[in-house]
Amino acid sequence: MEEVQYKVIKRFGPSVFKIKIPNEIVEKLNSYVDKVIEDKEKQKKLDFGNNLVGDVTQEFFLEPETVRETGWLNFLSKCVQRWVEIETGKKIKKFHLEQSWIVRQFQNEYNPTHWHSGHISGAGFLKVPKSLGKHVQNKNNADYSGGNLQLIHGARMFLCNSVMDIKPEVGDFYFFPNYLMHTVFPFRDTNEERRSISFNASIDEDIYNVYKD
Repeated sequence: MEEVQYKVIKRFGPSVFKIKIPNEIVEKLNSYVDKVIEDKEKQKKLDFGNNLVGDVTQEFFLEPETVRETGWLNFLSKCVQRWVEIETGKKIKKFHLEQSWIVRQFQNEYNPTHWHSGHISGAGFLKVPKSLGKHVQNKNNADYSGGNLQLIHGARMFLCNSVMDIKPEVGDFYFFPNYLMHTVFPFRDTNEERRSISFNASIDEDIYNVYKD
């Protein structure tokens, strides 16, 4: 039989851009968070929990000078620029960080399904417990696990999944469009912290707004 050339085309659904945060930035951000934890006044000043949907121990803003000095702003800007160029062939001229924040999650806490403001969002991991516990029932074949980040879009259909389950790994960061729904499952059997970082940003309106014409 003659060999047939083929390829699978899968272009429907939002793009997700995965990258590793440089270790130096992870260390600087963790050092900053540890200092905030020890400063009750600063915790109160930076508290962001009432503006977010999570039922977690603590959520707080990153201060603008920290965002710059740790290299976090530069990292986000360059990653978004590269991702948008790969997907659209266009170079952004604007990257406005609306906010970036830390989420400190412990056992039995969770983040319900939600989405973000701005144009571009993302989430990644600064600390992950050694164990995130097991299922109550015997579900060894389940795709999801405690502490997982789950990205959600559309509905499950033939040859089309609607969810992407992400096991947290320190340094991993995922960029996605602001409208992409996502959730974080609770985890069990540990007193360790699951520490994540997120952001919202806007870019050039004429690139983001695909309906302008």
